[in-house]
Amino acid sequence: MSLSVHDLTELLELWEELNLTGGDNHNLSHVETLKCRGAVGHSAFLHVLCVLYVFIFLVGLAANGLVVWVNLRVHRNRYETHLYVLNLAVADLCVVATLPVWVASLLQGGRWPFGESACRLAHLVFSVNLFGSIFFLACMSVDRYVSAARSADAPDSRRKKVARRLICVLVWLLALAASVPDTYFLQAVQSSHRDGAVCRPVYPPDNPREWMAGVQLSFVVLGFALPFPIISVFYLLLAAAIPPSSDRERRASRLIILAYIVVFLVCWLPFHAVLLLDTLALLNVLPFSCRLENFLDVALHLTQCFSLVHCCVNPVLYNLLNRSYRYDLMKAVIFRYSTKTGLARLIDGSSETESSAVDNGVTLGSLLSEQEPQQEPALRIPQGLGAGD
Repeated sequence: MSLSVHDLTELLELWEELNLTGGDNHNLSHVETLKCRGAVGHSAFLHVLCVLYVFIFLVGLAANGLVVWVNLRVHRNRYETHLYVLNLAVADLCVVATLPVWVASLLQGGRWPFGESACRLAHLVFSVNLFGSIFFLACMSVDRYVSAARSADAPDSRRKKVARRLICVLVWLLALAASVPDTYFLQAVQSSHRDGAVCRPVYPPDNPREWMAGVQLSFVVLGFALPFPIISVFYLLLAAAIPPSSDRERRASRLIILAYIVVFLVCWLPFHAVLLLDTLALLNVLPFSCRLENFLDVALHLTQCFSLVHCCVNPVLYNLLNRSYRYDLMKAVIFRYSTKTGLARLIDGSSETESSAVDNGVTLGSLLSEQEPQQEPALRIPQGLGAGD
């Protein structure tokens, strides 16, 4: 996503120069510039970024890889909200899998030694999967509320399966379409400040600032301005749709729902706020100063790195906090070879007992579970909710 516009190599280029005239006929970096001294040393800052990205890579690879493995290993004859969780884990896994490429570039001082095809491919994989991750989070919020509000109607399970699979395909196609402007302008161009090429966007020479501003605004809209209201509204509606059960169960469900909203906000708002400031600076809405330029250089990349922590948090929020997933994990890992002893069957029986603890009621597992029970129980929806369905 954003790595393609203000990618990691842009930090080295923009740290030493500021675009004041709008660019020549080739690249934004080949322009009349004004030197601004950075507040942070190149080497120290780049090493901090490398350490952070390596940490995100290791944690995200292990957590999302485990989620994908468990979901593929455990076969359930249940309706398929877990498809969103599986696709979310795949998207996050692919995002973090590209991070070693950026770290390798950073360790070479921002140079891109892999060629132009790899430049485009790496950015495309990153961008498509990052958009896909965000879009699947929005789809899950809508699906969970609709499932809770309409479950009393006992809709056709097969039709719901087909609809969810089509939605997954559409999400990936939309993520690909959203990534096209990001990838189209990428080139491996010769750097004017160091030996070797850098992987960066090269916009049309007549109005490069406007092109960059337009691409960045599309990231803000598609990556935050649209998904966050959808996630917030439908999860808040879901929290309101939880019928009276035990106070403890109701409170726990609402806390998890609130966590979904807060984590997305905390991870993504800082980056998109800084990206919006940078866009305003590109359009000369904000007056130039070296302090602003240095702040944007550092803040863009730090907040972008922090936003990728979401790829590590998603497996915890949408899997480890779910009872069904924990049982599946125990069966797949701890009791993988113990089916003959009856331990796995004992876990299955315990899971079914806890899932039916509240007769026809809405529990944390039934509302927030990615793996729903084989028979869809009639939920007690408050008076008026879903009327006319």
